[in-house]
Amino acid sequence: MKRALIIAVVAAVGAGAAFSTTRSPGPVNATLLRAPVWTFASPMPHRRSYAASAEIGGKVYVAAGMVGATGRPLTLFERFDPVHDSWSSLTPVPLAFSAAAGAAVGGRMYVVGGNARGADGRQVFSYDVARRRWTRMAPLPAPRTNLALATLGHTIYAIGGLDPVHATNTAFAYDTRTNRWTSVAPLPMKLQALSAITFHGQVWALGGRNASGAVVRNVWIYDPKTNRWSPGPAMPVPMETFGTTIVGQKIYAVLAARTIIYDGRTRRWSRGPTLEVPRHALALFAAAGRLYAIGGCTVPQYEDSAVVESLALGSKTTS
Repeated sequence: MKRALIIAVVAAVGAGAAFSTTRSPGPVNATLLRAPVWTFASPMPHRRSYAASAEIGGKVYVAAGMVGATGRPLTLFERFDPVHDSWSSLTPVPLAFSAAAGAAVGGRMYVVGGNARGADGRQVFSYDVARRRWTRMAPLPAPRTNLALATLGHTIYAIGGLDPVHATNTAFAYDTRTNRWTSVAPLPMKLQALSAITFHGQVWALGGRNASGAVVRNVWIYDPKTNRWSPGPAMPVPMETFGTTIVGQKIYAVLAARTIIYDGRTRRWSRGPTLEVPRHALALFAAAGRLYAIGGCTVPQYEDSAVVESLALGSKTTS
């Protein structure tokens, strides 16, 4: 994918940041001193965005991605240790690509789809953490980029994405035990640049950009028992190319000047603190009692970033 195409896809990210915060001069308020804020952690060894990422054993693995105005794809593979706030370089991915998606099952990271030179967009690789090596797996049934992955048990769901030009509504299920892909019920709408997570035993597809190019706030929930999608609690603002993660009964979603949180107990969304360096196409993970927002592309500069920010979990958020 050319850098120009990716910038066009995310052009609306910085617009209308409904939950941006403003710091005004004046006396220090004790309440503000207690307010949760993002702080900086050790940066990635290399700046990049549109990388594939996954968490295994409390560590975050970040593979491939792109850098530079040309959107040059990368083979970089690095691991972040939140406990020691340190990064390690690992065996590079066998193929340079960007806009793929990552997921973890057992002791393996899976990197699915993406934009790569010399590949058709169906490529799937797995990395065995114990053996420290990459293996090429059964390819996707169709080429996809800017897709979303979610795991449930031994199954990885690959949802939506570009084909690689147009948004799609396909959903594929990959059985990591048999190395086989099957089609499941399609999304109710065509989406790309969406996010996906597993919550309460179901797959949630959040936000994204639809076939007409509009960024949406829809949430769709897939029940593998019935093979059906149903509407979920719409996000308060439209979002795309954003990071999501689960912490207990809460879904965290972070994009540029927006941090929003869904509480599964109250079934309501609330807002959280704004990143110090607003970014899109970033990774979001929870580890060692904190949230980590990793890499991405800065807004509004559209420059790849090595920045890593963290937020203490359990902090009270604004309503």
